[in-house]
Amino acid sequence: MENTSTTTVQPKGGNWSDLWKKEDWLAVWIGFIIIALGSLDVLLGWDFFSALKFKTWALWETLTPEQLESGKFATLGSQLNGAFFGKLLLTGVVLSLLFGAGVKLMGEKLSKFIPAFLALYFIAIIVRLISAEYTLNHYLEWAFWALFVGLLISNTIKVPDWLKPAVKTEFYIKTGLVVMGFSVLFSNIAKFGLYGLGIAWIVTPVVILFMWQFGIRVLKIDNKPLVMTLASATSVCGTSAAIATGAACKAKKEDLSMAVSISIIFTILMMVFEPMIIKALGMSALMGGSLIGGTVDSTGAVVVAGTALGPEAQQAAVLVKSIQNILIGFIAFFVAVFFATRVDNTEKRTVRANEIWVRFPKFIIGFFVASLVASFIFLPAVGGDQVGAINKVLDQYKNWAFVLAFTSIGLDTHFKTIIKQMHGGKVLWLYLIGQTFNILLTFLAVWLLLSGVIFPIPTLTV
Repeated sequence: MENTSTTTVQPKGGNWSDLWKKEDWLAVWIGFIIIALGSLDVLLGWDFFSALKFKTWALWETLTPEQLESGKFATLGSQLNGAFFGKLLLTGVVLSLLFGAGVKLMGEKLSKFIPAFLALYFIAIIVRLISAEYTLNHYLEWAFWALFVGLLISNTIKVPDWLKPAVKTEFYIKTGLVVMGFSVLFSNIAKFGLYGLGIAWIVTPVVILFMWQFGIRVLKIDNKPLVMTLASATSVCGTSAAIATGAACKAKKEDLSMAVSISIIFTILMMVFEPMIIKALGMSALMGGSLIGGTVDSTGAVVVAGTALGPEAQQAAVLVKSIQNILIGFIAFFVAVFFATRVDNTEKRTVRANEIWVRFPKFIIGFFVASLVASFIFLPAVGGDQVGAINKVLDQYKNWAFVLAFTSIGLDTHFKTIIKQMHGGKVLWLYLIGQTFNILLTFLAVWLLLSGVIFPIPTLTV
C-alpha cells in the first residue's frame, strides 16, 4: 500500500538567542560594527580603523611618473614600509577580534579558530598582493585569484584539518554584504531614472524565471536550489546574489561553489570580450555601458569592462549594476517565500508559514538597513563627500571579507566534486543558455530605452 502520510517541517530556530548565536545575525552585528568604526574614522578624522589597501605595484619600471604621482600606484618596495605593516597588523587584529567573537558566540572554540584564521589571513594577504600586481590587476580582479589560490591548495597539497575551522565562506561574505549595503544608495535610482530601472529591474526577474523553467522543465535538473542559485548569479551580480539566494533556498556548499565557479570563469571572459564586441557593433558608449552593467556579473568586472569603452560607458555600467544590486535583498526574500510555500511545500511535506521567516537570510535585513541609513540619514546629514569617504574605508573591509570568502570557497572545493555536480553538462548548458538569453533581453531593453528611437536619450554628467 502506498504511504500517503504527510511530513510537517518544523522550523528550527526562531528563539531570541538566535540574535547572538546564529551566523546570519552575527554577520549583521559585525557588519554594523565595521560600518560604525568606518564612520567614526572619517567623521572624527581619526584615520585609525581604516583597513589596509594594496596599491597597484610593479617589480619592473612599468609605471609611468604620472601613475606614481597619482598615489594609486607604487613599486612593491616603496609600499612595504612601517605604515604598511602597521595597517596589515591592525586589519588582522580587527578581523580576528570580530570574527573570533562571532565564532565564540556560535559555540566554537577560539583556540582552534584563531590560529586557523591567522593562516587564512596570511593566504588572503598573498592573494591581494598577487592581484595588485600591475599586469595581473589590469586583466583579472582579486576574486579570480582568491578562488584560484584556494583551488590550488585544496586540489594539490589538500587543506590541513587545523585550517578548516577558519573556512567559513558564508560567514565572511554575509558580513561583506552587510557592509556593502552602505554603498548601495537609493539615490542611484534617481540618477538614471526609469532607464536604469527598465534595464535592471525588468530584465532580471524575467531571466531568473526563464532559467528556472529551462533548468527544471527542459534540462530536468533535479537539484532545484542549484538551479535557483545559478539563475540569480547569472541575472543579478554573480557571487553576492548566489550567496544571498543560496541561503534563502537552502543550497548546499557544493551548489554554491558550482554557481560561483561558473560565474567567475565567464565573468572574466565577458569582461574581456564584451567591450570588443560592443565596439565592433558600433554601439554608443551609453548603450554599451548599460549592456555591460546589466550582463557582466561582478561589479568590479563591470567597472573594468565599462572603462574600456570610455568614462560615459563606465558611469552607465556602474549605475545599472548599482541599481541591479539593490535587487539582491528583494530576490532573496521572494526566493525564501517561493521555496517555503511551493518547492518544499508538497502533498507529503508541509512547511509551516513561519518557516519563511526562519529560512529568510537575516543578513539581507542588515543589507537593507545599511542602505537605508546611508541613503536617508547619512547622506542628508553629512553630504555625499563624507559618505563617499566612509565608503572608501568600508570598501576595504568589504574586500577583505570577500577575499577571505572567495579563498574559503576555493579551499572547500574539489574538481571531482564540481564534475559530479555538472549533471552531465546540464548545469553548464543552463548557464550558457541563460546568459545568452540575459544578453539578448538586456540588449533589447537597452535599445528600446537608450537608442533614441522611442525615448529621448538621457545625459549623464561625467
